[in-house]
Formats: sequence, structure tokens, C-alpha cells
Amino acid sequence: MFPALAAFLLAVTGCTSATETDTTTDPKPVAARTAPGPSSASGARPLGAAIRDLETAPEYTGTYDRDAFKHWNRGLNPDDGCDTREELLLAEAVKAPTKGAGCKLSGGSWFSYYDGATVTDAGALDVDHMVPLEEAWSSGARSWTPERREAYANDLTAERSLVAVTAKTNRSKGKRDPAEWLPPADSALCTYLVDWTTTKLRWGLTADAAERDALIQHAKRCPDATVEVQPAP
Repeated sequence: MFPALAAFLLAVTGCTSATETDTTTDPKPVAARTAPGPSSASGARPLGAAIRDLETAPEYTGTYDRDAFKHWNRGLNPDDGCDTREELLLAEAVKAPTKGAGCKLSGGSWFSYYDGATVTDAGALDVDHMVPLEEAWSSGARSWTPERREAYANDLTAERSLVAVTAKTNRSKGKRDPAEWLPPADSALCTYLVDWTTTKLRWGLTADAAERDALIQHAKRCPDATVEVQPAP
């Protein structure tokens, strides 16, 4: 998820869902995700230009096979006893949780940028696939090998592929693309558009016409946002 995630995970042991529940609004989160601004970094380009780089194609409307995406797997560090979800929660914690036996998390806090909520119960969080698995399937992943689909579903090597958010916002989003759903927090818009576009370009996924048009329209509110893509292996 973060550039330093692999190194971070080498230093941690244990993790999973806790059962304390406390979700509150935090107007000034410690670790809010933000859309990248103007950058001179190689490969960075304006959000609008990146959206126009998406290949446009009709979505596949046949049967979706969720089992074709193996997740969660053993994550970046197979020896730490944590799966992809748990490693992501450790990496995104604003306040580090206590790690118990069997990768059980207790305490800690997380910022859900979709709705601007601070969450102190790991069990109240979902790890969202930025581009949902069914959307990916309909946008090209159905033709991938099982190994590539597994890599997509557990992509901890890119900052924007997976994100910890409140369960209610993830389930509200479901399989919908930005023509059909956007995060409820106004502050999340530009970050979400960058995350979505980056993930689609990283994995070579297509966008249907309505999706692409919606991205272009909403991106007008994000004139300074930029996208930098590291293609998936």
C-alpha cells in the first residue's frame, strides 16, 4: 500500500480483526490520504490527461466468478502470520494496534478517507479493492491468468490499489464505478479519482464510456491533481 510497506512488514509480527467498536468523525485526521499535487517526478501527469489515457471499451456483462480472485493470501511477508488484509491494516494505522497471537489486532485507530471517520475497531473496517473485483473482471481481468488475478486481489506493492475504509462505505460502493458512486466526503473526491485512475492504468483495465465521461467531468474539480503509474508486474 505504501512505498515503504515491504520494509515495514519485515519488522512486524502478528495481526487480525479486533472487536472493539468506536467510530467517530475526525475533521483533522493524522494520516488522511490526499491526491498528489503538481509534481516534477518522471511520469507524473495531470489527472485529466491520465483519464484520457484509459482505453475505452464496453463492459463485459457475462457471469462474474468471484472465486477466480484468490484473496486474501499470505501478503508480502509470508512468515509474519498475517494475511493481506491484516498487513494492510497494520500499514494504514494512524495509531498502531497491539498485535496478538494469530495476528489479532487490538486497539489502534484508522482514518477512513471515504467518509472522514476515525475507526478504533479493526473489525469495523473493510479493505476495499479500489477498483472492485467484479469491475476488474468486467474490464479485462476475466482473461487474465489465475496468478495475475491473485496478484491484483492482494496488491500491496502499490499505494492506491487497496484501502482500509468503514465497512458501510465499502458496502455502499459495492461493484459500482465513479459514474454510479463516489465517496460521501467531499474532501475525498480528488483522492478517489486519482486512486481509481491509477489502479486502472496500473493493471491495464478498460473504462466504459459512462465511467470515463464521469471521471473527466468530476476531474474538473481537481485541477492540481496528478497521476503517476507504476505498471503491475
